Amino acid sequence: MSDIPPLLPYEVAQERVLAAVQPLPSEWVRLEEAMGRATRSEIRARRTLPPWDNSAMDGYAVRAEDTAPGARLEVVEAIFAGHRPTRVVGPGLCARIMTGAPIPEGADAVEMQERVQLDSGQGLGVITLSQAVAPRTHVRRAGEDARAGEVLLEAGTLLGIPDAALLWAQGISEVAVPRRPSVAIVSTGDELCRPDEAGDDRIVDTNSLALALAVRAAGGLPSVLGIARDEPAALERLIEAGLTHDVLLTSAGVSVGDRDFIRPTLARLGVALDFHGVAIRPGKPLAFGRHGRTLVFGLPGNPLSSLVTFELFVRPALRRLLGHPRPLTPFVSGRLDGSLIKKKGLAHFVRVRAEAREGALWALPLPTQTSGALRSGVGATHLLHAGMPVERLESGAAVELLPLAWSA
Repeated sequence: MSDIPPLLPYEVAQERVLAAVQPLPSEWVRLEEAMGRATRSEIRARRTLPPWDNSAMDGYAVRAEDTAPGARLEVVEAIFAGHRPTRVVGPGLCARIMTGAPIPEGADAVEMQERVQLDSGQGLGVITLSQAVAPRTHVRRAGEDARAGEVLLEAGTLLGIPDAALLWAQGISEVAVPRRPSVAIVSTGDELCRPDEAGDDRIVDTNSLALALAVRAAGGLPSVLGIARDEPAALERLIEAGLTHDVLLTSAGVSVGDRDFIRPTLARLGVALDFHGVAIRPGKPLAFGRHGRTLVFGLPGNPLSSLVTFELFVRPALRRLLGHPRPLTPFVSGRLDGSLIKKKGLAHFVRVRAEAREGALWALPLPTQTSGALRSGVGATHLLHAGMPVERLESGAAVELLPLAWSA
């Protein structure tokens, strides 16, 4: 019997990764630095907003009961945003009012300036109405946005720009959120070099640079530790340094070749592997384990295998570390533009370019799906998921599409 463990379905592998992840300890940061992280606790309103009824339009504050087609009302004052009314609007009176200005006492509605005729004879003038106005027309009520003491954001709310604006309006400029995860990145291979060392007999280590961009875009703090040569001692030094971070990503050397030293090195340093091998293409050799608090991902060496497995497994883990309540990116529905043939037994994640057409999202597979070719990812907007039992998909077939964060 073979002692090689069966390949995990990718959904099971995702579940096992996320089961090992908890949000990182919190820190207080300015709102500008908290975007993409989740609130650690609920946040309550400090003040009622708006604090008073105010106008939603430039126009005239009126008493609804005084309005009718042809009714004439005397203008007693002009109220601008940032100023308080000084006059009471009594019967037969109105006030010129600008957007955001407080509604004066006595008035209960606002008529748009476009719907009145102004006679500017004496004083501030007299307006003639073209229609009746219902109470509360164009009036923003006090507390419409928030009331002091009510919950504004629940614990676990992912912070975006509108959330920040809501909190700034309350005078809140700092929040407690999980700290950003530090992510160490190690590439392996005698053939690798830096971009400034490129030559005909060397391969530029694009994996660590691309992964660093992906980590930063996902909210992490990348640290590229360097290239480990295919020699256990050199690899051990870099991995040992990587195990001081929240997450360690290794690239290449995770398969079963003669010079694939990642797994034995991880074992020697006390990393407990949860699994090795997922039933997907590209990315089958993926390994995942833990060393204390450090999450360890052994990513494949082919550039697109590395990026695809990052999207499927590493990005969700980083999102959970940042407190995301729903770390998995949801699939969207689409249609296949062209046919697709694959062997059953592995789930394929096909790089596609999707565009809206005829009321649907149509996905066109890129011309090459070779995981070692960098151009096989350029222009991709989604990953098309073709499940393990699937062997053929015809043009027009309904498909699941995973939006790609790396797409411009």
